[in-house]
Amino acid sequence: MVDVIGRPLAEAEAMLQAGKIPYTVVRTYPTRDFFKVDEDCLYIVRQKIIDDGTLQIVIAAKLRKEVS
Repeated sequence: MVDVIGRPLAEAEAMLQAGKIPYTVVRTYPTRDFFKVDEDCLYIVRQKIIDDGTLQIVIAAKLRKEVS
């Protein structure tokens, strides 16, 4: 099985499609809005194989680097 944890979503999807691996995407959000996120920069934070053999990947947005 391919390991896509820590990779950008676009790169991970390309790898999975090239390997013809069925997958689903689940989005996770921060519980608080204290830290701002970059909605255009999504990364894989978790992966697991679900009952039907499909790879479920969980994505999260990258935190912004802001200086006050």
